[in-house]
Amino acid sequence: MSGACVIRVLVVDDEALIRTGFQHILDTADDIEVVAAVPGGQALQTAQEIRPDVVLLDIRMPDVDGLTLLACLRRLPHPPVVAMLTTFDMDEYVATALRSGAAGFLLKDTDPEGLPFLVRTLADGGTVLASKVTRTVVDGYLNAGPQEPAARSLAALTDRERAVLVLIAEGLSNADIGTRMHLSTGTVKDHVSAILTKLKVDGRVQAALLAERAGLLKPPRDQEGE
Repeated sequence: MSGACVIRVLVVDDEALIRTGFQHILDTADDIEVVAAVPGGQALQTAQEIRPDVVLLDIRMPDVDGLTLLACLRRLPHPPVVAMLTTFDMDEYVATALRSGAAGFLLKDTDPEGLPFLVRTLADGGTVLASKVTRTVVDGYLNAGPQEPAARSLAALTDRERAVLVLIAEGLSNADIGTRMHLSTGTVKDHVSAILTKLKVDGRVQAALLAERAGLLKPPRDQEGE
C-alpha cells in the first residue's frame, strides 16, 4: 500500500501477539499502513529509517523503557506522533509521558473497530486518552497545584489562540478546528504551534490540561446549574 494520504504507523511492543494484532486490525483500513511492528530495542533505529507518522508505543518493555524511548522519538528531526500503549492504569507514568510529548494513551484491549479512527485522530493532530487514563488525569494531574499560574500563562495568547486552545482541549483535530472556525488546516497548525510555544509545553495534551486548570473550559450544560 502506498500513497500520499496513507498514515504510516509503527507499532512497538515486546509481545509479538500484540504487534501482530494491531498490524492486522490497522491494515484493514484503506488509509492506514503499519510499515513496521517491532520490539522496543529496534524501535528508535526503525523510526529513523522509515519516518512513521504515528507510533503506538508500549510503555513497559523488558528491553527498553518506553518513557525513555518516547523522549528519544520526540527529539528526532521529524518526530512522529506518539501514543502510549498500556494494559492497566499506571498513575505514576501518565504525567511523565504527557510532559514528554505523548499525544495520548491507548489500552491494548481497545475496541478493534475504533482503533483506525483513533489513529486517524492522532495523525490529524488530535489527542486520544483511554477512559481510565482520563480519570487519572482529571483526578490527579489537573488538580495538582494552584490555578493562578495556569491562568497567567494563558494571558500571552491572542483571542483567536484562546479559541483554538479551547477546541484543542475538547479533543478536536486540526481539520475539525478549521471547520469549526472557518480556517484552513495550515492556519490552524500555525496557531497550535504558537500556542505550544507561548505556553512552553511540548504537546497538545499538556496545553489542554493547562486550559482546564486555568478554568478556560465551560462545564457541560447539565452541570452549569449544580
